[in-house]
Amino acid sequence: MTEARAVLAGTGIAIPPLEVDNTMLSRIIETSDDWVRERSGIATRYYVERGVGSSDLGAQAARMALEDAGVETGEVDYLVCATMTPDHYFPGTGTLVQQKLGLRPLPALDIRQQCAGFAYGLQVVDALIRGGVARTVLLVGTDVHTSLMPFSDRTFEVLHGRDPGPLSDEDFQWNSRFRHLLVLFGDGAGAMVFRAQPADGNGGRGILAAALYGDGNHKDILYVPGGGSARRPFVTCDMIKAAETVPVMDGRQVFKLAVTRMPEATVEVLKRCGYTPQDLDLLVMHQANLRINERAQQVLGLPDDKVYNNIQKYGNTTSATLPLAFHEARRLGKAPEGALVAFAALGAGLHWGAVLMRV
Repeated sequence: MTEARAVLAGTGIAIPPLEVDNTMLSRIIETSDDWVRERSGIATRYYVERGVGSSDLGAQAARMALEDAGVETGEVDYLVCATMTPDHYFPGTGTLVQQKLGLRPLPALDIRQQCAGFAYGLQVVDALIRGGVARTVLLVGTDVHTSLMPFSDRTFEVLHGRDPGPLSDEDFQWNSRFRHLLVLFGDGAGAMVFRAQPADGNGGRGILAAALYGDGNHKDILYVPGGGSARRPFVTCDMIKAAETVPVMDGRQVFKLAVTRMPEATVEVLKRCGYTPQDLDLLVMHQANLRINERAQQVLGLPDDKVYNNIQKYGNTTSATLPLAFHEARRLGKAPEGALVAFAALGAGLHWGAVLMRV
């Protein structure tokens, strides 16, 4: 019996309508365009309107991916959804995406590896198809970070220019307390459709291998201290007032680990398949910080034309960064059929790794 491979059939993305540049952020946070660009490379990001959840963006991206793949909704037999900003504490976002797409009842798996979520999702898709569990799998990465932002209602109005402002000094200082985080994130979604194809006779296409890791010894460098079962009750007003539901990040440690672990995992997964970094046609890394990716690219010795970044436009969209960047790179002709592509990511947990795919 010939082993099946998970072969990419289509991609799609969803970008919210509200563009937010660094100058707009300076209305509500002590920052500037130069400050943000110098530290992260980010110029703009996109926010959803109030009431739009991760399942809404995920369904929109998935619909585009299915159309691109020429796949009917009835053909999908498994859905995998990665997000760290679900619409609700429970149920997960997967069944909400399923319902909004009009898919029949099917297995809908939610995974929580934060910024490494989509990379883990690629391995799950590979396992499902290789194991014969599914033949057409929809993989969605979607996050709405504005849901985590500790802004008052008026802050959002001033940000978007619907209120001329200025903010009260109290609100402005509160927002500025978290500027190292708030300037980085945007909302967005991306999706891929995979079909089972025989491993032989298809030009070696499909997901080839993955090298993924998790290590809780690094949990404290990026986590949310409040809002979980380790506390009783799950959430309190005092917890919110103390900003314990806002992520805590040690930027220096994240940088240090990202510029070592992502290249290491990329080299490892290439080596497993008999390749070197020079054999790559394209490397797509998690879009957390342009400076991280520039350093990782340097470590791997890759030229600019073999790496694609779009954090400058979208900021960090967590589970959506890999499919969003790959979709754009593919549309630009950087990942044609037969191209060897590596996906690398690092996120809270700590989770990190790389996945190799021949498009």
